[in-house]
Amino acid sequence: MGKGKAAANQQKKLPVLRSALKALLPAFLRNQWQAKWRRFKLEIPVGGVNFGDLRRSAPVCRVFGLDRGTPVDRHYIEQFLSNHATDVRGRVLEVGDDFYTKKYGGRRVTRSDILHVTGDNPKATIVADLTRSDDIPANAFDCVILTQTLQFIYDVKAAIRTLYRILKPGGVLLATVPGISQISRYDMDRWGEYWRFTTLSVRRLLTEVFPPENVKVNAHGNVTAAVAFLHGLAAEELSAAELAFNDPDYELLITVRAVKPLPNSEKGAGQ
Repeated sequence: MGKGKAAANQQKKLPVLRSALKALLPAFLRNQWQAKWRRFKLEIPVGGVNFGDLRRSAPVCRVFGLDRGTPVDRHYIEQFLSNHATDVRGRVLEVGDDFYTKKYGGRRVTRSDILHVTGDNPKATIVADLTRSDDIPANAFDCVILTQTLQFIYDVKAAIRTLYRILKPGGVLLATVPGISQISRYDMDRWGEYWRFTTLSVRRLLTEVFPPENVKVNAHGNVTAAVAFLHGLAAEELSAAELAFNDPDYELLITVRAVKPLPNSEKGAGQ
């Protein structure tokens, strides 16, 4: 029997199943079942999904879509940083390079530092490990930009304590972490890739160090964006509406804005 006929037969059986359950179940259970049925009923019959070009075991692109355009996660990262561009000011620390410091801080930045964990980055002004950070000065930075970095650090809690320590009072951490993502093979083979996050885990980690009222966590993405990202498609290959819709069950990227409080229990910068 072909897939189409099998799907059609399955669809024909559904009314019979509903009638049987209606006759057998008590009223309160029947109402619960009907509510769930309305929520989860199949819009496309089993076997009726057309995967098209995505029906393949290998992704379209293994480098996050970089050779096709803007990676989907980078679309959300840059949108987040653009929305908080005024936080990028004074002395700013960024990991790896100062691309986002320059792009979003501009003339508001008085000093730019670049952090790298090893000494092989000629752009680095500070060579240090965020989990063992005596080489990073305390209360020094007005802003720390930390995009897609915490997943490579096994001792995440130590890194967050360091980030808090090195911020000036009133300073802002702008961080992003992956929720749904492929492995970065380059990083995995060099220093390891350990974590994927949820909004719940990120909030809990940050509020163990920062005051809860000074931490704002958001998720970005949906099933379409997630499938596209996992296949290595570019943001330019999705519509604006497909990128803008956020489904809380598909957290592709998680963004964090955390503010170190001012002394004497004064509140930090506004949320």
